[in-house]
Amino acid sequence: MKKKSLFDLLGIRYPILQGGMLWLADAKLAAAVSNAGALGTLSPYAGMQPNGDPIENLRRQIHKTRELTSKSFAVNIPLDLPASGLLIDVLLLEKVTIAVTAAGSPGIYTQLLHSAGIRVLHVIGSVSQAVFAESCGVDALIVEGVEAAGRVGREEIPLFTLLPQVVDSVSIPLVAAGGIADGRGMAGAFVLGSAGVQMGTRFVAVEECPAHIAYKQAIIECRDSGTVITRRSSTPTRSLRSMFIEELSAMERSGEPTDRIEKFIGLNRAWMAQVAGDLENGDAYAGTSAEIIREILPAGAVIRKLIKECRETICRINDFPYSSVS
Repeated sequence: MKKKSLFDLLGIRYPILQGGMLWLADAKLAAAVSNAGALGTLSPYAGMQPNGDPIENLRRQIHKTRELTSKSFAVNIPLDLPASGLLIDVLLLEKVTIAVTAAGSPGIYTQLLHSAGIRVLHVIGSVSQAVFAESCGVDALIVEGVEAAGRVGREEIPLFTLLPQVVDSVSIPLVAAGGIADGRGMAGAFVLGSAGVQMGTRFVAVEECPAHIAYKQAIIECRDSGTVITRRSSTPTRSLRSMFIEELSAMERSGEPTDRIEKFIGLNRAWMAQVAGDLENGDAYAGTSAEIIREILPAGAVIRKLIKECRETICRINDFPYSSVS
């Protein structure tokens, strides 16, 4: 049986997915992206305080999204969240049609989600993870390179090295993620075999995103060495440089014990930076794509610009002078 295309699978016009940023992917952002023809994504934690209830919050966000759009949208469920099973129950009860899973085994919930007619995309960071996820029956893979914001794969493989290897290893549709913020990167992902792209950092710096303006401004002011990876007890994480990140990096270089590093990181550093705007003491996740983002636009304008730039780039590729090789 022929595999479904990404367009048919997700019910979208453009092959662009908005990342499910933990504190930021709320109903307003997801609906704006979906209304523009791409795929908006919700996070159970978006739009709530750190001590809130993600179960009830997700229900509210789903209902609000449906008030704002009739288009397809997804819900992002990191499988290492303590409440992941209860969040999956919300997807089943609310009849969500698309789930994005990550940070855990796709074998846990994929069959259950499929039994309710929910399509499953799973985030992977290595070829072995991709092959295993396909064997678990997921519908598509999000191939995430080390350029991505927030937690990245322990293997830390660059996207444009990882993507062609995954293309050669699986047969389901692939979505490229990590370091893409314009149509040139999008075209590059297509050339390497991706059926679509996912962007997180680019959708932080849009008008509909609830991120603090200081965080958005820091992204558009970021330059080529503006993000850094910290290891955090074997959980590599990419963030904007800040006082917090510099202190954490120094602790890691000096060999501080794991418990002391975890105590220093504490709780809610990401919320502190991304929602409250304390960029020096909080953790402002950002991919290397921050270094090419230069303006805050409406989400729809970003999507239209991406498609235009991608088409122009592909036209230039078609003008490649060596049409024949002897």
